[in-house]
Amino acid sequence: MADTTHSALAPTYDPLPITIARAHGTHVWDTDGNEFLDFLSGYSALNFGHLHQGLIAAAMTQLRQVTLTSRAFDHDRLEEFAQRLVDVVGPLTTGGEDSLVVPMNTGAEAVETAIKAVRKWGYDVRGVPEDTATIVVAEGNFHGRTTTLAGLSDDPATRDGFGPFAPGFRRVPFGDLEAVADAVDETTVAVLMEPVQGEAGVLLPPDEFWPGLRELTAEKNIALVADEIQSGLGRTGSTLACELWDVQPDLVCLGKALGGGIVPVSAVVGKPEILGILTPGTHGSTFGGNPLACAVGIAALDLLSTGQYQARAAESGKLLRARLDELVERGLLTSARTVGLWAGIDMDPALGTGRDLCLALLERGVLAKDSHGATIRLSPPLSIVQPELEMALDIVEESLVALRDGDGADAGDTAAEDVAEDVADDEGNAAAEDVANDDASTAAADDEAEPADSEEPAEPADQTADAADEDAAPETPAADEASDDAPAVDPEEAPAADKADKADATSDVDDDDKKDDAAKGTDDRSELSPTAG
Repeated sequence: MADTTHSALAPTYDPLPITIARAHGTHVWDTDGNEFLDFLSGYSALNFGHLHQGLIAAAMTQLRQVTLTSRAFDHDRLEEFAQRLVDVVGPLTTGGEDSLVVPMNTGAEAVETAIKAVRKWGYDVRGVPEDTATIVVAEGNFHGRTTTLAGLSDDPATRDGFGPFAPGFRRVPFGDLEAVADAVDETTVAVLMEPVQGEAGVLLPPDEFWPGLRELTAEKNIALVADEIQSGLGRTGSTLACELWDVQPDLVCLGKALGGGIVPVSAVVGKPEILGILTPGTHGSTFGGNPLACAVGIAALDLLSTGQYQARAAESGKLLRARLDELVERGLLTSARTVGLWAGIDMDPALGTGRDLCLALLERGVLAKDSHGATIRLSPPLSIVQPELEMALDIVEESLVALRDGDGADAGDTAAEDVAEDVADDEGNAAAEDVANDDASTAAADDEAEPADSEEPAEPADQTADAADEDAAPETPAADEASDDAPAVDPEEAPAADKADKADATSDVDDDDKKDDAAKGTDDRSELSPTAG
């Protein structure tokens, strides 16, 4: 573990005691060579897993061409990226095939862009008196950390001490359609909400809520804006979470997974009557829609275009839901909410806090993060195979039992020490050495494959973004085999994964790389090489 007794970083985060040095697929390795399953996925930014080879190939190819022009000039990937977004996401909005795109960088920027667009549309088209526009938002929301978006929040940690905040927002209980109806008036230009509230703990509204929102906003000529930065791009078993209720928003905000875990990429997609109101000088971004971001975004959208990732999330989500519901029935969790491959679980305070559980999971080889005290979000990469998912859920159960039986407090307090001690034995030292050798081999292979003075990209044919488009499957051998069984269109029809086949499809970790079986909680492990194609 890295020494964290002093840091030049401002204390804006309180991370778990692990320092990650290497990652691939669903796995990460710390600086001591210890292996973990990633069940956070960068808050859904890593939907396709770490270092997906199709995405890496797209990025590497673009890195050798041009990375930034600013929007003062066009570049050859910008229109392609916008059109790809329209092809994949446009039909899921009221903009349809005529949708427009505003490319940005972060999720917060996408939401700020949508706010500006609906306000200007309200003034210029709806005739709302200048500087009076209002937007209805939900309690428990998380749209970002800018001063405007912090003002939308009712979370003290996000909001307190950062005012004064921008006026013009009205908060109502999430899922309360009657409260939304009471909050709108002639000044209301939009309803802005997350279809599923991620930061709040994967909270789902009543089934009638989003269809009711669509009917209400259409009737009153109010824009319906869906913040799908966490919920979108496959996480819920569909391209957009709004599809779960057969609802088309007017605008959708996208981010996180759009950048493939490589670069920050975000966008607002939807109705041209709204986004077309933005003209030169009214909005922009130096890095928004840069060539590198566009190249990665195109490759990510290509992976989604077949529907295989969405289908896998829906199918794996059935196992996730069944196992978590069982833990609730046994009293190990107070509640669990699951949608696709995404879950929010609530701890019994008598067993400990959410962080206590995260520390117990860390000790046993699974990474997760607590939210709001007793809640933990689980969001593994969509490429996860069934044996890995079952192993992680076994570890969740084991950790909860340990906390219930009184072992959890000690395990949580000493988690960082225990992990550090693992590397002290010969096995740990060998694992750390193997990590260094792997990295050196990778660097040597890269140097050999790509001379410094090369004029043209030298990408192998099977690692191009086009190949990723054709295969649209995760990069690991196990995931490749699993994706062959997944249908390209209907997530509900996806066949159950064959556990035995997938177990065979994973390769054993080298003996020197294995962690102690007791620490992992199972003998069923897979090795996902950081250089595997």
